[in-house]
This record gives sequence, structure tokens and C-alpha cells, in this order.
Amino acid sequence: MTASAHTLDLLAAAARAADSKGGEDLVALDVSDPTPFADAFLLVTGATERNVVAIAEAVEEALAEAGAPVHRREGRQHARWVLLDFGDLVVHVFHREDRMYYGLERLWLDCPPIAVAPLLVADESAPTG
Repeated sequence: MTASAHTLDLLAAAARAADSKGGEDLVALDVSDPTPFADAFLLVTGATERNVVAIAEAVEEALAEAGAPVHRREGRQHARWVLLDFGDLVVHVFHREDRMYYGLERLWLDCPPIAVAPLLVADESAPTG
């Protein structure tokens, strides 16, 4: 199984929002095969606690505008690892130290990566408002 087109659209919106707030080291993984609860993970690093919160807020706002409100939010209070669950997409926004410590990329090593760089380019065919 692979991530759906809908999930990839959400992933693109989330990646662009994270990038716009200075998110670093964006990594997307297709977790649709081993997990029943999500199709993709997006991992993002923020330089400071304030940056982690800004990235998380931007992602949440962008996906709400795309019609995908957050189902569950964890970790915002401490701003070291904020988890945003949008159903098919789960976004993990880490402080740099916490990302290295938890090493989710190592835990999900068997999952195929999804190229993020092409997602950061805005869709030229989308209507502008």
C-alpha cells in the first residue's frame, strides 16, 4: 500500500507551512504499510521552542484551510516534540536535541521516504485568492 493522493496533498501543504516558518531537515515517510492509523509521517526540526510552536501552528493552520482539522495535538505545552495528528498524516515537530534523541527515522527505517523538495514548490495551477 502507498500513501494516497489526498495524503500527499496534505503532506505538501504541511511541508510548505513548516518550511515557511524555518522548519529544518524535513523528512517524509510512507508508513501506510506497517501502520493502520496513518499513511505518512512528516518530521520537522525547529531550532528553538518558540520555533517549534510557530512551525506547529503554521502546519495546523494550513491543513485547517485545506479542510483537514487536527484530530489530536500533543506536546505543545513543552514545545520539544509537538505531534499533530490529521488522520492520514501525522506531523512531528521536534526541537533539534529531541529529534536526535528519539530518532524516529531509525525506528521507521523500513518505510520508504517521500521526496519533500518537490512538495515545497507551490502548485502553479492552484487558484490564488
